[in-house]
Amino acid sequence: MSTLICGSIAYDTIMVFGDRFKNHILPEQLHILNVAFLVPDMRREFGGCAGNIAYTLKLLGGEPLIMATVGDDYQPYDYRLQKLHLVQRHIRRIPDTFTAQAFITTDLDDNQITAFHPGAMNHSHANHVDEATGVTLGIVAPDGREGMLQHAREFQSAGIPFLFDPGQGLPMFSGPELTAFVNQASYVAVNDYEGQMLQDRTGMKLEDLARKVKALVVTLGARGSIIMTDGRRIEIPPVTAERVVDPTGCGDAYRAGLLHGISAGLDWTVTGRLASLLGSIKIAQRGGQNHRFTRDEITQRYLDAFGARPW
Repeated sequence: MSTLICGSIAYDTIMVFGDRFKNHILPEQLHILNVAFLVPDMRREFGGCAGNIAYTLKLLGGEPLIMATVGDDYQPYDYRLQKLHLVQRHIRRIPDTFTAQAFITTDLDDNQITAFHPGAMNHSHANHVDEATGVTLGIVAPDGREGMLQHAREFQSAGIPFLFDPGQGLPMFSGPELTAFVNQASYVAVNDYEGQMLQDRTGMKLEDLARKVKALVVTLGARGSIIMTDGRRIEIPPVTAERVVDPTGCGDAYRAGLLHGISAGLDWTVTGRLASLLGSIKIAQRGGQNHRFTRDEITQRYLDAFGARPW
């Protein structure tokens, strides 16, 4: 009973500039910008939506199958996934490319300058849903444009319910394309900004879009989340984090909770609360794959947060 995770595998290189960008960028000279920032603090994280979602889903006891495309520099990630016992048979290597990666420089005011190289992710359409067997649930997460369109069609053709999670890839699609995604999907998950963009591009309110799927989920950051299902609006409260360190990957941890709840047949209130808890656990660690917990620990933390057990 596997969940197919269609999305990106990526490296995130995060650098910290020990000053403020505004002190080194002259507004009157922006037309000839040529600056260099000394970044003595640097770390490299394993990331990408598919990798992050699969990591948390595995911690929950799920059986995620990652479907992604990677480049010639994949070996360190390969070794990591082997150690995590995550199946790699649907991760395709694209010769003469780099694995997708982001280079992020942050200053002391938490401003960021990011360069993103999609690399092998642009070839995600080389993978096909029907290559995976034993799949009962899927997700179309941010990936190459053609791959996302193709995988949604293939999930629908195969009769496999899936969660559409456009994320930062949403601006790549037109209103009709987004409407088609919603019509094909069983579930939709967006944050509040993406939700507004989804409304603007499709010309439909979220409540109307929610009627097309089993559930539409809107995350609101520190304000919790909303699940629209069967004409109901379920308010999911936030869970206070032990500490706030890094929001990178919080949405992916939340979506792992959604997938686990759907797969396990949990009701939507429990599913949303579990997802909210996972986001709060992730935010206390740097990167998208450095948080850890056992099933017993997640049960206790859910009990502490909500006064009941999740299962």
